[in-house]
Amino acid sequence: MINHPTVQRLRAALRPPDGPGAAPPPLPTRRGQAFDLALALFLAFTSGRYATIVNGPDPTPWSWLLLVVPLVPLPLVLRRRYPLAVLWAVLAGALLVRHRSGDIAYSAGVAVIVAAYSAAAYGRRPRAVLLGLPAAAAALVVLFSEAKLPHFPNGVIALLVLVPVFAAAYELRMWRRRVEEGRERLSALERGQLLSLRRAVELERARIARELHDVVTHNVSMMTIQAGAARKILDTSPDRAREAMAAVESGGRAAMTELRHVMGLLTIESGAGDDPAADAGLSPQPGLDRLDALVEGVRRAGLPVGLAVRGEHRAVPPGVGLAAYRVVQEALTNTVKHAGGAEAAVTVEYAPGQLRVEVTDTGGRPTGAAATGDGRGLLGLRERLAVYGGTLETGSRPHGGYRVTALIPLESS
Repeated sequence: MINHPTVQRLRAALRPPDGPGAAPPPLPTRRGQAFDLALALFLAFTSGRYATIVNGPDPTPWSWLLLVVPLVPLPLVLRRRYPLAVLWAVLAGALLVRHRSGDIAYSAGVAVIVAAYSAAAYGRRPRAVLLGLPAAAAALVVLFSEAKLPHFPNGVIALLVLVPVFAAAYELRMWRRRVEEGRERLSALERGQLLSLRRAVELERARIARELHDVVTHNVSMMTIQAGAARKILDTSPDRAREAMAAVESGGRAAMTELRHVMGLLTIESGAGDDPAADAGLSPQPGLDRLDALVEGVRRAGLPVGLAVRGEHRAVPPGVGLAAYRVVQEALTNTVKHAGGAEAAVTVEYAPGQLRVEVTDTGGRPTGAAATGDGRGLLGLRERLAVYGGTLETGSRPHGGYRVTALIPLESS
Protein backbone atom coordinates (compact mmCIF):
# COMPACT_ATOMS: atom_id res chain seq x y z
CA MET A 1 0.00 0.00 0.00
CA ILE A 2 1.36 3.43 -0.97
CA ASN A 3 1.63 5.83 1.96
CA HIS A 4 2.64 8.93 0.05
CA PRO A 5 0.96 12.03 1.57
CA THR A 6 -0.64 12.98 -1.74
CA VAL A 7 -2.11 9.51 -2.18
CA GLN A 8 -3.40 9.63 1.38
CA ARG A 9 -5.06 12.97 0.76
CA LEU A 10 -6.67 11.62 -2.42
CA ARG A 11 -8.06 8.65 -0.48
CA ALA A 12 -9.30 10.91 2.27
CA ALA A 13 -11.02 13.14 -0.28
CA LEU A 14 -12.98 10.18 -1.64
CA ARG A 15 -14.15 9.15 1.82
CA PRO A 16 -17.28 10.73 3.32
CA PRO A 17 -16.66 13.60 5.74
CA ASP A 18 -16.90 13.01 9.46
CA GLY A 19 -20.42 14.37 9.62
CA PRO A 20 -22.76 17.10 8.40
CA GLY A 21 -20.75 19.66 10.32
CA ALA A 22 -17.34 18.23 9.48
CA ALA A 23 -14.47 20.41 10.56
CA PRO A 24 -12.51 22.19 7.82
CA PRO A 25 -9.07 20.86 6.95
CA PRO A 26 -6.22 22.13 9.11
CA LEU A 27 -4.69 25.46 8.20
CA PRO A 28 -1.69 25.17 5.88
CA THR A 29 1.75 25.84 7.25
CA ARG A 30 3.60 29.06 6.58
CA ARG A 31 5.83 27.22 4.14
CA GLY A 32 2.77 25.96 2.28
CA GLN A 33 1.21 29.43 2.20
CA ALA A 34 4.45 30.93 0.90
CA PHE A 35 4.68 28.26 -1.79
CA ASP A 36 1.08 28.83 -2.89
CA LEU A 37 1.62 32.59 -3.06
CA ALA A 38 4.80 32.17 -5.09
CA LEU A 39 3.09 29.68 -7.41
CA ALA A 40 0.09 31.95 -7.99
CA LEU A 41 2.30 34.99 -8.69
CA PHE A 42 4.56 32.99 -11.00
CA LEU A 43 1.62 31.66 -13.04
CA ALA A 44 0.04 35.13 -13.12
CA PHE A 45 3.28 36.66 -14.39
CA THR A 46 3.91 33.99 -17.03
CA SER A 47 0.26 34.09 -18.12
CA GLY A 48 0.34 37.85 -18.58
CA ARG A 49 3.70 37.66 -20.36
CA TYR A 50 2.50 34.89 -22.66
CA ALA A 51 -0.73 36.74 -23.43
CA THR A 52 1.28 39.86 -24.35
CA ILE A 53 3.49 37.86 -26.71
CA VAL A 54 0.52 36.13 -28.37
CA ASN A 55 -1.45 39.36 -28.71
CA GLY A 56 1.46 41.07 -30.52
CA PRO A 57 2.10 44.79 -30.92
CA ASP A 58 -1.29 45.47 -32.57
CA PRO A 59 -4.10 45.73 -30.04
CA THR A 60 -7.25 43.70 -30.57
CA PRO A 61 -10.83 44.53 -29.65
CA TRP A 62 -10.37 42.21 -26.64
CA SER A 63 -7.08 43.67 -25.44
CA TRP A 64 -8.68 44.17 -22.02
CA LEU A 65 -8.23 40.42 -21.61
CA LEU A 66 -4.56 41.14 -21.03
CA LEU A 67 -5.70 42.33 -17.60
CA VAL A 68 -7.96 39.32 -17.00
CA VAL A 69 -5.48 36.56 -17.92
CA PRO A 70 -3.07 37.24 -15.01
CA LEU A 71 -6.02 37.20 -12.61
CA VAL A 72 -7.02 33.61 -13.44
CA PRO A 73 -4.26 31.89 -11.40
CA LEU A 74 -4.47 34.26 -8.40
CA PRO A 75 -7.16 32.20 -6.51
CA LEU A 76 -4.54 29.45 -6.22
CA VAL A 77 -3.26 31.31 -3.16
CA LEU A 78 -6.18 29.70 -1.27
CA ARG A 79 -6.02 26.30 -2.96
CA ARG A 80 -5.31 24.37 0.26
CA ARG A 81 -7.91 26.13 2.41
CA TYR A 82 -10.78 26.34 -0.10
CA PRO A 83 -9.85 23.87 -2.87
CA LEU A 84 -13.30 23.44 -4.43
CA ALA A 85 -14.10 27.16 -4.49
CA VAL A 86 -10.71 27.84 -6.07
CA LEU A 87 -11.34 25.18 -8.72
CA TRP A 88 -14.65 26.69 -9.82
CA ALA A 89 -13.24 30.23 -9.75
CA VAL A 90 -10.28 29.22 -11.94
CA LEU A 91 -12.61 27.29 -14.29
CA ALA A 92 -14.85 30.32 -14.72
CA GLY A 93 -11.92 32.64 -15.48
CA ALA A 94 -10.28 30.14 -17.83
CA LEU A 95 -13.46 29.56 -19.82
CA LEU A 96 -13.99 33.33 -20.09
CA VAL A 97 -10.51 33.69 -21.55
CA ARG A 98 -11.13 30.77 -23.92
CA HIS A 99 -14.45 32.25 -25.07
CA ARG A 100 -12.90 35.58 -25.98
CA SER A 101 -9.58 34.39 -27.32
CA GLY A 102 -8.60 30.76 -27.78
CA ASP A 103 -5.02 31.73 -28.58
CA ILE A 104 -4.16 32.65 -25.00
CA ALA A 105 -6.15 29.90 -23.25
CA TYR A 106 -3.03 27.74 -22.81
CA SER A 107 -1.80 29.69 -19.78
CA ALA A 108 -5.23 29.46 -18.12
CA GLY A 109 -5.17 25.69 -18.66
CA VAL A 110 -2.07 25.37 -16.50
CA ALA A 111 -3.93 27.08 -13.64
CA VAL A 112 -6.87 24.68 -14.15
CA ILE A 113 -4.52 21.69 -13.82
CA VAL A 114 -3.14 22.99 -10.53
CA ALA A 115 -6.63 23.79 -9.24
CA ALA A 116 -7.91 20.31 -10.18
CA TYR A 117 -5.02 18.66 -8.35
CA SER A 118 -5.67 20.82 -5.28
CA ALA A 119 -9.38 19.90 -5.28
CA ALA A 120 -8.56 16.19 -5.45
CA ALA A 121 -5.84 16.40 -2.80
CA TYR A 122 -7.47 18.76 -0.28
CA GLY A 123 -11.21 18.58 -1.01
CA ARG A 124 -13.37 17.45 1.92
CA ARG A 125 -16.64 16.75 0.09
CA PRO A 126 -16.46 13.66 -2.16
CA ARG A 127 -19.54 14.48 -4.23
CA ALA A 128 -18.33 17.98 -5.03
CA VAL A 129 -14.89 16.63 -5.93
CA LEU A 130 -16.37 13.97 -8.24
CA LEU A 131 -18.42 16.68 -9.91
CA GLY A 132 -15.57 19.17 -10.22
CA LEU A 133 -12.89 16.85 -11.64
CA PRO A 134 -14.85 15.84 -14.79
CA ALA A 135 -15.73 19.49 -15.30
CA ALA A 136 -12.05 20.37 -15.08
CA ALA A 137 -11.16 17.62 -17.55
CA ALA A 138 -13.75 18.86 -20.02
CA ALA A 139 -12.52 22.44 -19.60
CA LEU A 140 -8.95 21.37 -20.33
CA VAL A 141 -10.03 19.71 -23.56
CA VAL A 142 -11.76 22.93 -24.61
CA LEU A 143 -8.87 25.15 -23.49
CA PHE A 144 -6.16 23.23 -25.35
CA SER A 145 -8.14 22.55 -28.51
CA GLU A 146 -7.18 25.82 -30.23
CA ALA A 147 -4.53 27.20 -27.94
CA LYS A 148 -1.18 28.18 -29.35
CA LEU A 149 1.46 26.29 -27.42
CA PRO A 150 4.59 28.30 -26.66
CA HIS A 151 7.87 27.63 -28.44
CA PHE A 152 10.96 27.31 -26.25
CA PRO A 153 14.67 27.37 -27.18
CA ASN A 154 16.45 24.04 -27.09
CA GLY A 155 18.33 24.94 -23.91
CA VAL A 156 15.11 25.84 -22.16
CA ILE A 157 13.51 22.56 -23.27
CA ALA A 158 16.35 20.63 -21.65
CA LEU A 159 15.79 22.58 -18.45
CA LEU A 160 12.05 21.94 -18.60
CA VAL A 161 12.74 18.22 -18.88
CA LEU A 162 15.21 18.15 -16.00
CA VAL A 163 12.99 20.04 -13.56
CA PRO A 164 10.23 17.37 -13.47
CA VAL A 165 12.86 14.62 -13.30
CA PHE A 166 14.53 16.26 -10.31
CA ALA A 167 11.16 16.89 -8.69
CA ALA A 168 10.13 13.24 -9.12
CA ALA A 169 13.47 12.02 -7.79
CA TYR A 170 13.19 14.30 -4.78
CA GLU A 171 9.65 13.12 -4.05
CA LEU A 172 10.78 9.48 -4.36
CA ARG A 173 13.64 10.10 -1.96
CA MET A 174 11.38 11.81 0.56
CA TRP A 175 8.85 9.01 0.23
CA ARG A 176 11.50 6.40 1.00
CA ARG A 177 12.66 8.42 3.97
CA ARG A 178 9.11 8.67 5.31
CA VAL A 179 8.65 4.92 4.83
CA GLU A 180 11.82 4.20 6.81
CA GLU A 181 10.81 6.63 9.54
CA GLY A 182 7.39 5.00 9.69
CA ARG A 183 8.96 1.58 10.04
CA GLU A 184 11.25 2.81 12.81
CA ARG A 185 8.33 4.37 14.68
CA LEU A 186 6.32 1.16 14.27
CA SER A 187 9.23 -0.92 15.55
CA ALA A 188 9.70 1.39 18.53
CA LEU A 189 5.98 1.23 19.28
CA GLU A 190 6.01 -2.57 19.09
CA ARG A 191 9.02 -2.73 21.41
CA GLY A 192 7.31 -0.39 23.87
CA GLN A 193 4.13 -2.46 23.80
CA LEU A 194 6.12 -5.66 24.32
CA LEU A 195 7.92 -4.16 27.32
CA SER A 196 4.63 -2.93 28.76
CA LEU A 197 3.11 -6.38 28.29
CA ARG A 198 6.04 -8.05 30.01
CA ARG A 199 5.85 -5.57 32.86
CA ALA A 200 2.13 -6.20 33.24
CA VAL A 201 2.71 -9.96 33.28
CA GLU A 202 5.40 -9.59 35.94
CA LEU A 203 3.17 -7.39 38.10
CA GLU A 204 0.26 -9.80 37.74
CA ARG A 205 2.50 -12.75 38.55
CA ALA A 206 3.75 -10.97 41.68
CA ARG A 207 0.19 -10.12 42.72
CA ILE A 208 -0.91 -13.74 42.33
CA ALA A 209 2.14 -14.99 44.24
CA ARG A 210 1.45 -12.51 47.04
CA GLU A 211 -2.20 -13.53 47.25
CA LEU A 212 -1.38 -17.24 47.29
CA HIS A 213 1.29 -16.66 49.94
CA ASP A 214 -1.14 -14.84 52.21
CA VAL A 215 -3.82 -17.49 51.77
CA VAL A 216 -1.66 -20.59 52.08
CA THR A 217 0.85 -19.55 54.74
CA HIS A 218 -1.67 -18.62 57.40
CA ASN A 219 -3.96 -21.62 57.05
CA VAL A 220 -1.20 -24.18 56.58
CA SER A 221 0.69 -22.81 59.59
CA MET A 222 -2.43 -23.13 61.72
CA MET A 223 -3.00 -26.67 60.44
CA THR A 224 0.62 -27.66 61.12
CA ILE A 225 0.52 -26.42 64.70
CA GLN A 226 -2.83 -28.03 65.41
CA ALA A 227 -1.76 -31.35 63.87
CA GLY A 228 1.45 -31.31 65.92
CA ALA A 229 -0.44 -30.58 69.11
CA ALA A 230 -2.94 -33.37 68.38
CA ARG A 231 -0.13 -35.86 67.81
CA LYS A 232 1.46 -35.03 71.16
CA ILE A 233 -1.74 -35.35 73.21
CA LEU A 234 -3.39 -38.12 71.23
CA ASP A 235 -2.66 -40.76 73.87
CA THR A 236 -3.06 -38.66 77.00
CA SER A 237 -6.03 -36.47 76.02
CA PRO A 238 -8.01 -37.91 73.11
CA ASP A 239 -10.80 -35.33 73.47
CA ARG A 240 -8.44 -32.37 73.08
CA ALA A 241 -6.72 -34.17 70.20
CA ARG A 242 -10.06 -34.50 68.44
CA GLU A 243 -10.68 -30.78 68.96
CA ALA A 244 -7.26 -30.03 67.47
CA MET A 245 -7.98 -32.26 64.47
CA ALA A 246 -11.34 -30.53 64.03
CA ALA A 247 -9.44 -27.23 63.94
CA VAL A 248 -7.13 -28.71 61.30
CA GLU A 249 -10.15 -29.70 59.25
CA SER A 250 -11.67 -26.23 59.63
CA GLY A 251 -8.39 -24.59 58.61
CA GLY A 252 -8.13 -26.85 55.59
CA ARG A 253 -11.62 -25.93 54.47
CA ALA A 254 -10.87 -22.25 54.94
CA ALA A 255 -7.71 -22.63 52.89
CA MET A 256 -9.60 -24.43 50.13
CA THR A 257 -12.28 -21.74 50.09
CA GLU A 258 -9.76 -18.92 49.67
CA LEU A 259 -7.71 -20.87 47.15
CA ARG A 260 -10.85 -21.58 45.16
CA HIS A 261 -11.59 -17.87 45.19
CA VAL A 262 -8.12 -16.89 43.97
CA MET A 263 -7.95 -19.58 41.31
CA GLY A 264 -11.51 -18.89 40.23
CA LEU A 265 -10.70 -15.25 39.55
CA LEU A 266 -7.85 -16.41 37.31
CA THR A 267 -10.09 -18.64 35.20
CA ILE A 268 -13.15 -16.41 34.82
CA GLU A 269 -13.81 -15.69 31.16
CA SER A 270 -14.33 -12.14 29.98
CA GLY A 271 -17.83 -13.03 28.78
CA ALA A 272 -19.14 -13.62 32.27
CA GLY A 273 -22.12 -11.75 33.65
CA ASP A 274 -22.23 -8.53 35.61
CA ASP A 275 -20.99 -10.29 38.76
CA PRO A 276 -18.25 -12.74 37.78
CA ALA A 277 -17.64 -13.84 41.36
CA ALA A 278 -21.28 -14.75 41.78
CA ASP A 279 -21.32 -16.62 38.45
CA ALA A 280 -18.32 -18.66 39.56
CA GLY A 281 -19.83 -19.45 42.95
CA LEU A 282 -17.12 -17.55 44.81
CA SER A 283 -17.37 -15.79 48.15
CA PRO A 284 -16.22 -12.18 48.45
CA GLN A 285 -12.64 -11.43 49.44
CA PRO A 286 -12.22 -11.15 53.23
CA GLY A 287 -12.23 -7.74 54.86
CA LEU A 288 -12.44 -6.11 58.26
CA ASP A 289 -15.78 -7.80 58.89
CA ARG A 290 -14.01 -11.17 58.88
CA LEU A 291 -11.46 -10.32 61.58
CA ASP A 292 -13.57 -11.97 64.29
CA ALA A 293 -13.46 -15.29 62.45
CA LEU A 294 -9.74 -14.92 61.78
CA VAL A 295 -8.95 -14.21 65.43
CA GLU A 296 -11.17 -17.07 66.58
CA GLY A 297 -9.31 -19.49 64.31
CA VAL A 298 -5.98 -18.40 65.76
CA ARG A 299 -7.35 -18.83 69.27
CA ARG A 300 -8.32 -22.41 68.45
CA ALA A 301 -4.69 -22.92 67.42
CA GLY A 302 -3.66 -22.12 70.98
CA LEU A 303 -2.65 -18.45 70.72
CA PRO A 304 -4.56 -16.09 73.03
CA VAL A 305 -5.56 -13.10 70.91
CA GLY A 306 -7.47 -9.98 71.86
CA LEU A 307 -9.33 -7.85 69.31
CA ALA A 308 -10.15 -4.17 69.88
CA VAL A 309 -11.83 -1.77 67.46
CA ARG A 310 -11.58 1.94 68.21
CA GLY A 311 -13.05 5.01 66.61
CA GLU A 312 -16.24 5.48 64.66
CA HIS A 313 -16.68 2.46 62.40
CA ARG A 314 -17.20 3.38 58.75
CA ALA A 315 -17.13 1.59 55.43
CA VAL A 316 -13.78 1.34 53.66
CA PRO A 317 -13.01 0.36 50.05
CA PRO A 318 -12.85 -3.42 49.51
CA GLY A 319 -9.17 -3.26 48.57
CA VAL A 320 -8.29 -1.39 51.76
CA GLY A 321 -10.30 -3.84 53.84
CA LEU A 322 -8.54 -6.79 52.22
CA ALA A 323 -5.12 -5.18 52.80
CA ALA A 324 -5.92 -4.62 56.49
CA TYR A 325 -7.15 -8.20 56.82
CA ARG A 326 -3.94 -9.53 55.26
CA VAL A 327 -1.85 -7.46 57.68
CA VAL A 328 -3.56 -9.03 60.67
CA GLN A 329 -3.41 -12.48 59.09
CA GLU A 330 0.31 -12.29 58.31
CA ALA A 331 1.21 -10.80 61.69
CA LEU A 332 -0.70 -13.48 63.63
CA THR A 333 0.81 -16.19 61.44
CA ASN A 334 4.31 -14.93 62.26
CA THR A 335 3.41 -14.82 65.95
CA VAL A 336 2.24 -18.44 65.87
CA LYS A 337 5.41 -19.51 64.04
CA HIS A 338 8.03 -17.44 65.85
CA ALA A 339 6.56 -16.72 69.30
CA GLY A 340 5.10 -19.90 70.71
CA GLY A 341 3.46 -19.38 74.10
CA ALA A 342 3.00 -15.65 73.55
CA GLU A 343 -0.15 -13.57 73.74
CA ALA A 344 -1.23 -11.28 70.92
CA ALA A 345 -3.43 -8.23 70.58
CA VAL A 346 -5.06 -6.80 67.46
CA THR A 347 -6.13 -3.16 67.38
CA VAL A 348 -8.08 -1.55 64.54
CA GLU A 349 -8.48 2.22 64.86
CA TYR A 350 -10.61 4.38 62.57
CA ALA A 351 -8.66 7.61 62.90
CA PRO A 352 -9.50 10.81 61.00
CA GLY A 353 -8.19 10.40 57.47
CA GLN A 354 -6.56 7.01 58.01
CA LEU A 355 -7.03 3.43 59.14
CA ARG A 356 -4.55 2.17 61.73
CA VAL A 357 -4.02 -1.57 62.20
CA GLU A 358 -1.65 -2.80 64.91
CA VAL A 359 -0.75 -6.35 65.94
CA THR A 360 1.49 -6.94 68.97
CA ASP A 361 2.68 -9.98 70.86
CA THR A 362 4.49 -10.56 74.13
CA GLY A 363 7.27 -12.66 72.64
CA GLY A 364 7.96 -16.40 72.88
CA ARG A 365 9.97 -19.25 71.45
CA PRO A 366 10.06 -20.26 67.76
CA THR A 367 7.99 -23.29 66.82
CA GLY A 368 8.72 -25.98 64.25
CA ALA A 369 6.83 -23.99 61.60
CA ALA A 370 9.33 -21.12 61.82
CA ALA A 371 11.69 -22.92 59.45
CA THR A 372 9.11 -22.71 56.65
CA GLY A 373 9.24 -18.89 56.40
CA ASP A 374 10.84 -17.27 53.36
CA GLY A 375 10.70 -13.62 54.43
CA ARG A 376 8.35 -12.61 51.63
CA GLY A 377 5.29 -12.09 53.81
CA LEU A 378 6.18 -8.64 55.12
CA LEU A 379 7.56 -7.61 51.73
CA GLY A 380 4.26 -8.59 50.12
CA LEU A 381 2.36 -6.58 52.73
CA ARG A 382 4.42 -3.47 51.98
CA GLU A 383 3.74 -3.84 48.26
CA ARG A 384 0.04 -4.36 48.90
CA LEU A 385 -0.22 -1.31 51.16
CA ALA A 386 1.80 0.86 48.78
CA VAL A 387 -0.99 0.49 46.22
CA TYR A 388 -3.26 2.49 48.54
CA GLY A 389 -0.56 4.86 49.80
CA GLY A 390 -0.18 2.97 53.06
CA THR A 391 2.92 2.18 55.10
CA LEU A 392 4.02 -0.74 57.25
CA GLU A 393 6.24 -0.49 60.32
CA THR A 394 7.65 -3.57 62.03
CA GLY A 395 10.04 -4.06 64.92
CA SER A 396 10.65 -5.31 68.41
CA ARG A 397 8.90 -3.80 71.41
CA PRO A 398 10.96 -2.20 74.20
CA HIS A 399 9.78 -4.70 76.83
CA GLY A 400 9.84 -7.78 74.62
CA GLY A 401 7.70 -9.03 71.83
CA TYR A 402 7.03 -7.70 68.35
CA ARG A 403 4.85 -5.00 66.81
CA VAL A 404 3.41 -4.66 63.31
CA THR A 405 1.69 -1.35 62.50
CA ALA A 406 -0.04 -0.46 59.20
CA LEU A 407 -1.32 3.01 58.31
CA ILE A 408 -3.68 3.30 55.33
CA PRO A 409 -5.01 6.71 54.20
CA LEU A 410 -8.78 7.08 53.97
CA GLU A 411 -10.83 9.78 52.28
CA SER A 412 -12.43 12.14 54.76
CA SER A 413 -16.19 11.70 54.92
